[in-house]
Amino acid sequence: MCALLSVQGSSGDVEPAVEGTTSAFDLPEHLSAKADPALISGDERHFAAISESLRQSIAELSARLEAARKAPGGIGREAMDRDAEIHRLTGRLRTLRRFGLDLCLGRVVRADSPEPVYIGRLGLTDSAGRRLLLDWRSPAAEPFFAATHADPMGLVSRRRYRWTRGRVGDYWDEVFTADGLEGHAALDDQSAFIAGLGGSRSARMRDVLATLQADQNAIIRAGSRGALVVDGGPGTGKTVVALHRAAHLLYSDPRLGHRRGGVLFVGPSRPYLAYVSDVLPSLGEEGVQTCTLRDLVPEGAEAAVETDPRVARLKSSADMVKAIEPAVALYEEPPTEAMTVSTPWSDIRLDADDWAAAFEAVEPGTPHNEARDQILEELIAILIDKDDSGAPPEALRRALPRDRELIGTLHRAWPMLDARDLVGDLWSVPAYLRRCAPWLGPDDVRALRRADAQAWTVSDLPLLDAARQRLGDPEASVRRRRHEAAIAAERARRADVIDSLLQNMEIDESEGAVGMLHGQDVRETLIDEGALPVADPDRLAGPFAHVIVDEAQELTDAEWQMLLNRCPSRSFTIVGDRAQARHGFAEPWRERLERVGLDRITVASLSINYRTPEEVMAEAEPVIRAVLPDANVPTSVRSGGAPVVHGSVADLDAVLGTWLAAHADGIACVIGAGEPDSDTVRATPRVRWLTPELSKGLEFDLVVLVDPESFGNGAPGQLDVEGAVDRYVAMTRATQRLVILTSP
Repeated sequence: MCALLSVQGSSGDVEPAVEGTTSAFDLPEHLSAKADPALISGDERHFAAISESLRQSIAELSARLEAARKAPGGIGREAMDRDAEIHRLTGRLRTLRRFGLDLCLGRVVRADSPEPVYIGRLGLTDSAGRRLLLDWRSPAAEPFFAATHADPMGLVSRRRYRWTRGRVGDYWDEVFTADGLEGHAALDDQSAFIAGLGGSRSARMRDVLATLQADQNAIIRAGSRGALVVDGGPGTGKTVVALHRAAHLLYSDPRLGHRRGGVLFVGPSRPYLAYVSDVLPSLGEEGVQTCTLRDLVPEGAEAAVETDPRVARLKSSADMVKAIEPAVALYEEPPTEAMTVSTPWSDIRLDADDWAAAFEAVEPGTPHNEARDQILEELIAILIDKDDSGAPPEALRRALPRDRELIGTLHRAWPMLDARDLVGDLWSVPAYLRRCAPWLGPDDVRALRRADAQAWTVSDLPLLDAARQRLGDPEASVRRRRHEAAIAAERARRADVIDSLLQNMEIDESEGAVGMLHGQDVRETLIDEGALPVADPDRLAGPFAHVIVDEAQELTDAEWQMLLNRCPSRSFTIVGDRAQARHGFAEPWRERLERVGLDRITVASLSINYRTPEEVMAEAEPVIRAVLPDANVPTSVRSGGAPVVHGSVADLDAVLGTWLAAHADGIACVIGAGEPDSDTVRATPRVRWLTPELSKGLEFDLVVLVDPESFGNGAPGQLDVEGAVDRYVAMTRATQRLVILTSP
């Protein structure tokens, strides 16, 4: 049989094999046949070589890191390169120390060579340059993941390892030709795969690199151009695919490197990001930025959920985000009256056409708050050109910015704006909102008005983000002037030093280095502008070369604009399930994404559920089909052996206590609309409590639903999409057992 996705693989929270261990294998008694030296002696020798290479590599990298840290910091580009090298060495060391031998995922034997090729999380060579591990992201490693019996891709056999505390606790062989059977393969019932499916969960997601399925591998290795939708129901491995894809893209596509913008991974919640945080480092990649939509704007942390469905719907439109442009344009209208600007040498007339020309000189795409300096520069150029007094241009250039009437008129016509004030005015000044969003009716305008204009909700975040993008930094002009002043001061200081040196030299100043000191070019190049103070850019402001969005079915059209603004290339991986959209998602992916502004859209579907037992899915499927008949409900590949249990809420502590006593490992989760009154939930970290919305994307060994009929906000007897989706999501978090408790 060909490989399927396991939901649990080698984990970063285990220790590498203890040094001096005689064998890298620690097979249980019932797998003793797999300990036959004919089957594993070659692996033992190879693991010994890997262990020695790791020891040498760690020692070498440690020495290089220490030397880099002790090296002079430098300035400008030199300092940046030093910091980048320290970051690279630190990341590599962390990965090598963390995994030890379990860097190795498995091996393949090709038809054209009898020597096994070992696949690893990272590439590794020995001191002689012999390849010990082939990086899983390299094209040559693809058959390890993609080969099937229908298309062996040149393989004779494939072996996957299951690591437990740094030693091989099991392995699984597949053969693709008759030759592969000759004494070199231990064939059983897919032991590594089945064991992975049934393994206990931990507080963090474990990568599944060793057991990726061929269709998942194809998605991971797909190109980065355009938007790729990964559509799949619960347990199909969507998130796993997205995380592996992030690591693979950064390795394989030079256009996505950190200096080109890098990759942004957007998840639905903070608990979710904490859960998946361990996966990317385990795949050899630590450079991906991760965030939620709330993280993209400062107000996101405290923003409340919009309680009025009508207001939420109005603000979810991309058209509402477009209202920001006319809202800003009202503050970019040139004066229509002429004025006279006085200088020590003459009075210069500045008319409406001059103002209009200055305003039109702003470079396209310049944020509003950063454009005023460009307008002032153009006004000064116009005034100097119109002056007929014969005054030196440089003298005029110094004098004109000190004219209070000129600067005051410019500030009134093109004021510095704050995003919070701009958006707040839309909700507090009805006439302003009607002008900026003329498609809104009177009732809509009244619905959007609120007493506290800056009591931000999640629905406001796309408008705040668009306003900040359009306005830019109000402090940029101040920082630019300070930067220029610092350069001027440094230039003057160095000129004084050079002049002092020249005055004390008693040699021919026209020759050699002394003559060069007179040159203006040399005096300028002595100044390292990169070492002067500048503002730190917002790490989430972009632009990013590629954006991966998980649980994308929840994004509104307005929220999509936040991400499109950060990815000009429109290179996206979009992960989601229409059936898990709390507010409904009846249209196809392509139609939705074209509407928000994406093109070159490809949709790939995953339909096999590796996580949820078929007993749970049998009860969950009717729940979602009642509100979305064409939902992509996946087919489970295994039975959990335990039926879904129904009971009373009064039994909650007894259910949890019984499960904890019977299971030394694993995580349970109580999912409910309100926090349960349970001493057990509060007493142990192995039991969590979450709302249905916060449970999305997570998985637990035991899931206990408390009063699931209370989920959502629909009236009794009405079709409640949100409630049905919440119940479906909550039920499908279970990997082993589901209990549903209701109040009398």
